[in-house]
Order: sequence, then C-alpha cells, then structure tokens
Amino acid sequence: MAKYNMVVQSKALDGKDAEYNEWYDNQHFGDICAIPGITGGRRLEQVMTVAGEPGFKYLAIYDIETDDIGAVMAEMGRRGAEGLMPISDALDAPASQLWIYKVSDGYQ
Repeated sequence: MAKYNMVVQSKALDGKDAEYNEWYDNQHFGDICAIPGITGGRRLEQVMTVAGEPGFKYLAIYDIETDDIGAVMAEMGRRGAEGLMPISDALDAPASQLWIYKVSDGYQ
C-alpha cells in the first residue's frame, strides 16, 4: 500500500483564532481522520519564518495509506458536499491550500 501525506495550510479570519482552533481540534481533525485511508495526523502553528515568504499560520499534515489516493480524496469531497464535515465560520476557507505528497521509498 502506498503512503502519502496530505499537507494543508489554513488560517482563521481576523480575530477568530480561538474559535478556529476550537473547531479544528474538536471537530474537523476527527472528521478528516475518520475518512478511510487517513491514519492520523498532526497540527502545527508557525512561530518563525527563516527563509522565503511566510506561509499561513496553521499547518496540518495527515498520514494516508491507500492504493487509490483518488478514492480517498473523492470520499473527503463527498463528505464535505453532503455536510458530514461542518466547516467553521472562523476559517478563511478560500485562502486554504492543500497538497498531496507521495512518501518516497528512497532513491533508486
């Protein structure tokens, strides 16, 4: 089974960090980890920019194991579209960014 990381940068609307973090920690993180193939993850908060442009304040990295990454993402989309994963009004949703990375087995 292939391993992937889903990397998500997001931010709260101005002045709504406490509400955003409450929702993310107590609702959204669990909703994402309940999707088959997503095996766990972690959240991070940026404290310093050392080089380059700063990213968004919050970063989440989810671990995925699957033979069909498209199916995992489709299930996430389905759950979102059907309202099974509520989104907080504190999230700056249009600004969010999401990437999928395949975990390398090493260089050949």
